[in-house]
Amino acid sequence: MSTVIQAIHIPAWEERSTPKQHIVYRIEILASVRSWQMWRRYSEFADLHVELTKSTGAPPPAPLPPKHALALFRSSTNPTLLEERRAGLETYLRAILSSKDDRWRESFAFRDFLGVPVGKQAGQSISGPSQFTSSSWLDEHQDLQARIRDVRADINRRDALSDSGDVSGSHQANVQAKKKLAGVLTRVGVLEDGLQTLALAGLSEGELRRRTDMVARLRDDCEKLAKIVTVARMTARGIGSAAERNPASETDRDALMGPSGGMPGGFNRPVARVFGQAAQPRETEQTRPLDDHGLLQLQQVQMEQQDMQLAELTTILQRQKQLGLAIHQEVAEQNEELDHLSGEVDRVGGKLTSAKRQLNRLGG
Repeated sequence: MSTVIQAIHIPAWEERSTPKQHIVYRIEILASVRSWQMWRRYSEFADLHVELTKSTGAPPPAPLPPKHALALFRSSTNPTLLEERRAGLETYLRAILSSKDDRWRESFAFRDFLGVPVGKQAGQSISGPSQFTSSSWLDEHQDLQARIRDVRADINRRDALSDSGDVSGSHQANVQAKKKLAGVLTRVGVLEDGLQTLALAGLSEGELRRRTDMVARLRDDCEKLAKIVTVARMTARGIGSAAERNPASETDRDALMGPSGGMPGGFNRPVARVFGQAAQPRETEQTRPLDDHGLLQLQQVQMEQQDMQLAELTTILQRQKQLGLAIHQEVAEQNEELDHLSGEVDRVGGKLTSAKRQLNRLGG
């Protein structure tokens, strides 16, 4: 198993009213380095029991509490009966966990039922093949969102330290944010690869598209944070190279770029775009505090964002193409059906004409 489970408890149950009234049991799972909880209905326990028996060829070591225990009474929320079922379900799971035969607890159905994060296996390279269950994939996504919030907190701390004049502390906070962001980017790639495994495992197309969008939003957040931690800070922050902290004066810029609002050489003719001619470079608030290295990094970030937008546009166009081909095929089939119907109408019309002639002969 990817995560060694040390203990399982079902301390409580809870009554819920949506989508309809039912009882769920809180399962607390304790592993070596983390713990989490899952909420499961009795019907999910029953499905697990069937799946374990089918996949291993033998029933689990402990019996599942019978379903008819509550069906004998009109009220399905009898606290005494629910407490007995809770204890029986806890015994059921603990028997699987403590059994000498590990075929039940090592099965995919059991790991998925408990939400074990099998995507983070011990000794496995984080960039290696990813093996997620549906629930562990969502756990990994939630953990990455928390890591992104940590990166934002480091950036805010960097700015606060810079405002207070602590340049060294601000630099350390920026380095820490970079390290965390690099780890997040690697894990986002693993999470994206895990979608392929889930798709092969039978994940629905709608859910797959939703999770693809979730990964895209994570990447977008990472790109924005990468731009913040990579591109040097403004002069007022006191971070960056000497060229960033001491930008050129307006006089020097005018000598190089031309007067503000005009063109080099003193021509004040309005600037117009000419097809095939490169546009005149202009300074912006975003590029003003940057040196050559910072400008190059900013350009790379913008090019990567454009590549991502182009990839999304390509996906949309491919989807539209598939829809167009499907519509074309449907129209062709409908035309064939109409042609067949027209032939049938002509044939029936011919028969009616022949019958009419025979009736006229009989009437004559």
